[in-house]
Amino acid sequence: MKLRTKIQLFTSFFMLLFILFINASIYFLFYNNSVDGELDELTEQTFTIIETLNENKDIPPGELLKAFIPSDGIIRVYPAEGEPNIHTKDSHFLKLPGKYSTSEIREVITYEGDRYATVSKPIIWNDGEIVTLQLSKRLVALEENMTNLFYVLIIASIIIIIPIIVAGHLLARFILQPIKSLISTMKENVKDTNWKKTALNNRSKDELYEMEKTFNEMIDSLKENYEMQEIFVSDASHELKTPISIIKSYAQLLERRGKDNPELTKESLEAISSEADRMQKLVEQMLALAKNKNIHSSEDVNVTELVEETTEIFKGAYEREFEISKPPKEFYVHGNRDQLKQVFYILIDNALKYSDKKVSLAIEQQEANIIISITDYGAGIPEEELNRLFERFYRMDKARSRNTGGTGLGLAIAKTITNSHGGTITVESALGEGSTFKVILPVTL
Repeated sequence: MKLRTKIQLFTSFFMLLFILFINASIYFLFYNNSVDGELDELTEQTFTIIETLNENKDIPPGELLKAFIPSDGIIRVYPAEGEPNIHTKDSHFLKLPGKYSTSEIREVITYEGDRYATVSKPIIWNDGEIVTLQLSKRLVALEENMTNLFYVLIIASIIIIIPIIVAGHLLARFILQPIKSLISTMKENVKDTNWKKTALNNRSKDELYEMEKTFNEMIDSLKENYEMQEIFVSDASHELKTPISIIKSYAQLLERRGKDNPELTKESLEAISSEADRMQKLVEQMLALAKNKNIHSSEDVNVTELVEETTEIFKGAYEREFEISKPPKEFYVHGNRDQLKQVFYILIDNALKYSDKKVSLAIEQQEANIIISITDYGAGIPEEELNRLFERFYRMDKARSRNTGGTGLGLAIAKTITNSHGGTITVESALGEGSTFKVILPVTL
């Protein structure tokens, strides 16, 4: 069942129930008020008869009662024993049910499909006996009024339900039009992969507008990520193609001339090993993004010691100057030691790649956090590039990154790990002066 049909059925059915409830309430309220009015009028008439009987005791009661006989009813006097004294103008009312009663009764009875208002009241008859004066009246006007009211309510309900159905149709159309447009756009995107966005209508900023706006933002994000991945796949293919070609060339060279030339063999093996390491690094960094989303095991890690340990690795591999500024107190962070070490490794490695000068490291406490700063004094990063540095597959200088073996994944990995430890990573840079990356982590108290 389509959503439009569901909306129309729901609105129509709900309003129909509501109208039925209102009409039933009106119908029974009118009926009860009318019945009470008829009973009150009949009670007043009963009191009038009793007063007349009491004031005219010298006149036979039967003669007086004839003056009060209703045209559409009956007057009966029930003794405690024996047959009642009946006064009516229509023999049809003779079979109406009635009885002797010592208490006042007001009721509406149904007899042969007609409704009758009946009032029974005990009185003292002229011979001193207690009898029941019962006055009954057929509710002819009430029957007619209730029938007319019933038809009026039916007609009114039909008049009301028609615009409700039309309104439900218009509402369904109003709601579903942007949804249909969105579905059509989605199908086009699935079929043609053209990253088409839906047109935003100039209406109030309702949930439908927010849905369309969010969809367009999602399309922009998907398109951007898709393009970045295409660029990454292209770059990765290029980077893998080069070392594979080198490895293949050196392998063929070894096969032809390596047996009789030890120097060529050594050179070939070193080149093959270097290029294999380069490919391994690319694959490892791609896998690291998925592996480092969560902290697999945690402990209290000495951050000062970890930074120094990571720096020593680079001191042994690069003839570069490292400057470390640290407080006398040691700081601990609760997390995974290997993952945190990878963050510092990535940042120090980047600092060495993009600068030929010294690398400065600083450790300081700021309230409940510890800040580890890694600074290089290279060319710096343009301001428009700063917000995209931590995006996956993004490389600021593609040519230079390729030459240095970059994949555009290092900083994304560092950010993922830092965030999983409840921290943040930021960057500050000035062209011609260098860049400073800051890792901010909560300290274990």
